[in-house]
Amino acid sequence: MPLALSLLDLAFIRPGGSAGESLAHSVDLARAAEVAGYQRVWYAEHHAMPTIASSAPAVVIAHVAAHTSTIRLGAGGVMLPHHSPLVVAEQFGTLAELHPGRIDLGLGRAPGGAGEVYAALRRTPDASDRFPEDVRELQDLLAGEARLDGIRATPGAGTNVPLYVLGSSLFGAQLAAQLGLPYAFASHFAPQALEQAVALYRGTYQPSEHHPEPYVIAGVNVVAAEDGDDARAELADARRQRVRALVARGPAARTYTDEEIEAFLTTPQGQGIAQMMSKAAVGTPAEVRAGLEAFAAEARADELITVHPSLDPEARIRSVTLTGAAVR
Repeated sequence: MPLALSLLDLAFIRPGGSAGESLAHSVDLARAAEVAGYQRVWYAEHHAMPTIASSAPAVVIAHVAAHTSTIRLGAGGVMLPHHSPLVVAEQFGTLAELHPGRIDLGLGRAPGGAGEVYAALRRTPDASDRFPEDVRELQDLLAGEARLDGIRATPGAGTNVPLYVLGSSLFGAQLAAQLGLPYAFASHFAPQALEQAVALYRGTYQPSEHHPEPYVIAGVNVVAAEDGDDARAELADARRQRVRALVARGPAARTYTDEEIEAFLTTPQGQGIAQMMSKAAVGTPAEVRAGLEAFAAEARADELITVHPSLDPEARIRSVTLTGAAVR
C-alpha cells in the first residue's frame, strides 16, 4: 500500500523576496501537490517572523482553495491560545461551507513566534493552560452542540471540520489520545520525543465516534532531485539558512557567510540546531522513497507530512513532484 503523503508549506520568504511572491508560490506548490497525489497541504501560524508568510492560515487556505480543485487544505496549525474558539470555529466553518469536504484544522498550543507575540496579540502566556478546554469548546462549536449561553458558530455549527492535535512533546500526545483525535508530531524540526510521544498516544488512545482507531501524522524534511548530490547540496543550503534565521536576531544581527555557519555547526550549540532537521529523506527519487519508508516505520506513522526546504521555489516544486511520483 502506498505511503499516505501530505505537504506542510512553510510559505518561506526568501532573501530579497516578498510575502506576495511567497504566497503566489504557495498556490503553485499546492497545485503541484494536487497533481502529484498528495492528500493535503497545511499552513502554520507564525507571527512577526520576517521569513514566513503564513501568519493568517485561514486567509491563505481560502486563497489556495480557490485556485485548486480537490486537495485537502488546512492549518498545521492554528495556535489556539492566540484566539477564542468561537472565532476559529467561524473562520474554519466559513472555509468548510465554501469548500465542502476539503478543510482540516490542526491545533497547537505553542506561541507561534517570540514571547512578545502574546502581548502584541493582547493575550497572556497562561492562555496555553486552557488549551485542552479550548479544544473541547471548539469541537462542540463545530459540532453544533448547544451552549449554556445560546451562542452558536455561524458559519461553523454542524460542519464538523476535522480536528488534529499538533505537538512536539508528550502533552499533545496525551491530549489527542484522551480526546480520540488524530495526532500530528512536528518531527521535521523537533524530533527528540517522537518515538516516546507516538508510543504514549497509541498506548493510551481512547476511541471516539469519528476516529475509532489512532492516527499518526509525522513531519519529515524532503529534498528530491534527479541528481542526488544536487539534493544533498540543497539540504545543506537550507540548513545553513535555518541556522542564520535562528542566530541572526536582534538589533546587532548581521549576515553570516557560509563558512562561518559551517564553523558554527561544529559547536555544541550548532549541532543542536542541526539536529532539528535530522529527520530527512534526501537524494534521488528512489533514495527519497527508501528514506520515507524507513522513517514511516520508525515513527509508526499512518501518514507523512513532508517539508521541502529547498531555498529555490522551482526546486521545491520539483522535489514535491518527484517525491509524489516515487511514492506512487
